[in-house]
Amino acid sequence: MPWLILLVSAVLEAVWATALGMSGGFTRPLPTAVFAVAVVASMIGLGQAVRTIPIGTGYAVWVGVGAALTVTWAMLTGAEAVSAPKIIFLLGIVGAVIGLKLVGGTKDSAAEAGDDLR
Repeated sequence: MPWLILLVSAVLEAVWATALGMSGGFTRPLPTAVFAVAVVASMIGLGQAVRTIPIGTGYAVWVGVGAALTVTWAMLTGAEAVSAPKIIFLLGIVGAVIGLKLVGGTKDSAAEAGDDLR
């Protein structure tokens, strides 16, 4: 469940980043409101997820997924140019996020592994 919360929070990160870009420096009310709601919800979710997922892994996944979704959305909507290098680098981010999930574990498993070193 913490990983699902983390992924939803990462999607909300992409929402607030996009809304921030559309807010005109917080001069447009609707995008500003979307930004405010999404950033709070995203941070709450991140905070909940890292109660179980190590902060380094959780934050990296949150940022990576959020950034990849933000760029992908910008390319799909025409706000940013599509190019092969961008797609390759986005796939690299996604691959790194998957790798972190595969080797990530939980705080409890990290603590148990540390116990083996004592």
